[in-house]
Amino acid sequence: MPHTTALSPPSPVSHSRQEDLGRRLSTRREQLGLTHQEVAARCRSAAGYISYLEEQPVTSPGIGFLITLANALETTVAELTGGTAHLPPGTGRAPYHPQFTELGAGECRRLLGTHGVRRVGISTPEGPLILPVNHTLLESAIAFRTAPNAPPAAAGNRIAFEVDCMDDALSQGWSVLLVGVARAVTDIVQVSLLDTKALSLPWAGGNRSLWITVVPTQITGRRITARNTHFSSTSTGPELQ
Repeated sequence: MPHTTALSPPSPVSHSRQEDLGRRLSTRREQLGLTHQEVAARCRSAAGYISYLEEQPVTSPGIGFLITLANALETTVAELTGGTAHLPPGTGRAPYHPQFTELGAGECRRLLGTHGVRRVGISTPEGPLILPVNHTLLESAIAFRTAPNAPPAAAGNRIAFEVDCMDDALSQGWSVLLVGVARAVTDIVQVSLLDTKALSLPWAGGNRSLWITVVPTQITGRRITARNTHFSSTSTGPELQ
């Protein structure tokens, strides 16, 4: 279990954000492809209680269970309760003894999740460009929708696809990077299948009807875990650069 002394005292989850907790819980569970029973097993709780938290605007669970639930969903209490919704990630201090681990391809694919907002890196005549996209995970590729005239629509380009997760409370997290060639999907049957499989329309809206698939030719990942608590606020230990 993580060393909980590194956490700041949590702010109570307000009534207006109680439903957000259930929505964020459900969304993260689905991203990981977990059932209520699997999440409950990780938390040593009951599947019915996990369902109840997702469906009912109840009083927020205690901080102890929230920490357990966040760990089970490989995220943070702040993420689950919406406390980081308007903040950039990675604002915490470096842990005292960080441990750096390279991830295998299987773990990288698991961490991609079934869908979500990720980042695509591409080269353009004006220079490098990084854009957020809503992705859908396929059996051997990732897919996303974009506008026909948008930079990510340049089929044949070699692009990078990145996803990460950071725990500001414990200054640990992971990232996964895929590299592959972008291919436009023009077959009507394949487009229909992708439309059906997608769990969300693009957040940006507009005419983003062109599906792009990327079969990774390279997939790498890394994880940073904290083996000790943070430096105190008066110490001169290392910070994130």
